[in-house]
Amino acid sequence: MPTSRPVDKEGEGAESLIGFVLAAAVVGALTGLAAASFRIALTQLSEWRTALSHWAHGSGWGLLVVVLTCTMAVTAAAALVRRLEPQAEGSGIPHVEAVVAGRAEPGRFRILPVKYLGGLLSMGGGLALGREGPSVQMGGSIAVIVASVTRRPLSDLRVLAAGGAAAGLATAFNAPIAGGVFVLEELVKRFDPRTTIATLVASAAGFGAAYPFVHSGTDFRMPALQDPQMSNAGWVLAVGLCAGALGVLYNKTLMFGLHIADTSRWPAEARAAAIGVAVGVLVWFAPDLAGGGDNLTQNALLGHGAAWAVLGILVLRFFLGAASYAAGTPGGLFAPMLVLGAYTGLLVGLAAEHLNPETAPEPAALALIGMAAFFTASVQAPITGLILATELTGTTNQLPPMLGACASALLVAVALGSRPIYDLLTDRAAAAAVARENGPRTLQED
Repeated sequence: MPTSRPVDKEGEGAESLIGFVLAAAVVGALTGLAAASFRIALTQLSEWRTALSHWAHGSGWGLLVVVLTCTMAVTAAAALVRRLEPQAEGSGIPHVEAVVAGRAEPGRFRILPVKYLGGLLSMGGGLALGREGPSVQMGGSIAVIVASVTRRPLSDLRVLAAGGAAAGLATAFNAPIAGGVFVLEELVKRFDPRTTIATLVASAAGFGAAYPFVHSGTDFRMPALQDPQMSNAGWVLAVGLCAGALGVLYNKTLMFGLHIADTSRWPAEARAAAIGVAVGVLVWFAPDLAGGGDNLTQNALLGHGAAWAVLGILVLRFFLGAASYAAGTPGGLFAPMLVLGAYTGLLVGLAAEHLNPETAPEPAALALIGMAAFFTASVQAPITGLILATELTGTTNQLPPMLGACASALLVAVALGSRPIYDLLTDRAAAAAVARENGPRTLQED
C-alpha cells in the first residue's frame, strides 16, 4: 500500500522544502558577510573623509583636494552604474521589490560588485545616502546567484530574493526583526508561510554571520527616558503631524529630483560631478554634515542642539538627501530618513521646552518618536518603523507614544494622497526595465 510523503501548502515534498530552507540560510549567511564588510568599509571611508577635511584646512590647496576627491568618487560611482549595470542605481530596494513581484527580471550577477564598489564610492564621497539600500540589493543579487547555482525555479528565486533583502537590512542596522518585518510588510506585502519562512531564516542567518564583525550592541545610544505621560500627548501628536507632512513633502522632492535627472540632457557623470562638487564644499566646511548621517541621528537622540542649528541641519539634509539620490549612484534612503525624523522630533521637543519648560517631554524622546513617525509617513510601513526605532536604540518604554505618532503620520500621508516612496520608486524601476528592453525613451514620474 503506497504511503504519502509530507507536503507543504503548495504540494512540495518535505525534502524539497528542506532544500529551499537551506538555500535561504545560505543566502542569508552570504548576505550577512557581504553587508558586514560593506558596513565596515563605509565606516573606515567616513573616518578617512573626515581626516582629509581636517588635513586640508592646513594646506593651501586643501579645498581643491577635498572637492576633487569627492567629485571624482561620486562621478566614478555614477559611471559604474551607467556603463556597467544601470540596475545598480539608487537604493536597490525598488529593483528587488519589482523582481519579487514579477515585474522585472532578476538581473545579472554583476549587480553585486557594481553595487558594492559604487556604494563605497558614492557614500565614501560624502553623498547623503544610506548603506541599507545597497545591502538589500546585494542580498537580492546573492539570492539570484544561489538560486541559479542550486537550480531553484523562478518562483523560489523570487522568494529567496526577499529573504536576501531581509538579511541585508538586518545586517545594515543590527535589526534582524525589522529586516524580516520590512520585507513582509512593504516589499512583498504578504505573510504567507513560505515567504515568511524564507525571510525569517535568511534574516537570522545574515545577522548570525555578521555578528562577529559588526555587532556592538544597538546602533544608537539613548539616555534613560522617563515613562511617557498623557499630559504630553499633544506634543506627541505634533511630532506625528509634522513628520507626516514633512515625509510627504520629502517623497515629492525625491521624485521631482529624479524626474529632473531622467529628463536632463546632461550625461549622468556630469550630473553626478556637479553634485559631487557641492558635497565636496560641504565636506570642507562641515564634514560632520555629509555622508549617511548616523552621527547626526545620534546627536539628536541624545537631545543635543539649539533650535536654530537643528532647523538648519534639518533643511540642509532635506535637500542634500534629495540631491544625493538624484546623482544616479548606489545608495539608500533609510539612514537619511532617520536623520530627518530625529531632527523633526528634536525640533518639536526644543519648542516644547521653550514654551512649557516645567512639563515638556524630553527632546530625546520626541527625537526617537519622530524617527519612527517620519519613516512611517514616507514608507507607509508603520510596524517596521516602530520595530526599527526600537531595535536601533534598545528603548521600549516609548512604544505607546511612538504608536500614536506613527498613526498620526500615516493618517496625514494617506489624507494627502501620498503613495509609499518605494512604490513610486518600484514603478520607476519597472519602467526603466521596460525602456531598456524596448529602446531608450523618456521616463515620466507619477
